[in-house]
Amino acid sequence: MKRLISADTSEVLGWTAAQLAQAIQASEGRVVLSENIAPKPPIIDDITSSEIARAFGADLVLLNGVDVFDPVVHGLAGGEDVIRRLRQLIGCPVGVNLEPVDAGAAMLEDRLDIAPGRHAGAETARRAAELGVDFLCLTGNPGTGVSNARIAEAIGEVSEVFDGLIIAGKMHGAGVGERVVDKQTAEAFLDAGADVLLVPAVGTVPGFSAAELTDIIRAVHARGRLVMTTIGTSQETSDPETVRRIAHDNKICGADIQHIGDAGPGGLADPMNIVTLSETIRGRRHTISRMARSVNR
Repeated sequence: MKRLISADTSEVLGWTAAQLAQAIQASEGRVVLSENIAPKPPIIDDITSSEIARAFGADLVLLNGVDVFDPVVHGLAGGEDVIRRLRQLIGCPVGVNLEPVDAGAAMLEDRLDIAPGRHAGAETARRAAELGVDFLCLTGNPGTGVSNARIAEAIGEVSEVFDGLIIAGKMHGAGVGERVVDKQTAEAFLDAGADVLLVPAVGTVPGFSAAELTDIIRAVHARGRLVMTTIGTSQETSDPETVRRIAHDNKICGADIQHIGDAGPGGLADPMNIVTLSETIRGRRHTISRMARSVNR
């Protein structure tokens, strides 16, 4: 096994979920995940946003807005092989968001309806596995009505049919009037079978402190699981100093993976902010290694 940040494509794309988790853990808080809106036209019109993210330092790529029954990645031909083709092009694990929508959740804003192929459940998870997805992220976009209770239920449903990594949690409220995360919720997600707990990065949602995050991360690590902090509040388009501060603060708290969101032009973070995040948590040496390493290795 190697650290994810030092591994070649030929190694990474052959790993099991357990091996990928071990490689992330071995990277000691230096893994970058970039999210992009797969169906949205990218800032460079003849390639995908995922290729841009990878070129600017991402170790993992998460696709948002994918209907697994009709998958579209702008810049690639559609069909059954679109995810496998993308994996070959970018040479790293690819995940998809599925949303555990709670029809009974008390909403703070108008609900945004999404296609059935974006809802979290056994059927969509099974379909994602057929498409070749490496990991699933059970979370909610703004206004979709995803609740923590429904996330916990969905983890159990998905884990029955999906062998890849399962990441679960909320980056923000997703329109629901509840606390985004606390220690009790984190424990419930781990009990349900999540491999990676998703939490908002300190500095992105009001009232979530570094002390609270550190406490949650220690509890998760004690159970042998991982934590991903997320910038899902459009701060992926902030000035580099803001991104640098968020990255540094969350590394101090113990994050294993740092996510950067999709709110920029083309459904992607400012590419220079991906570089900034990368340089902050692992330095220029590993950033250059990731940016320059050929996917043909």
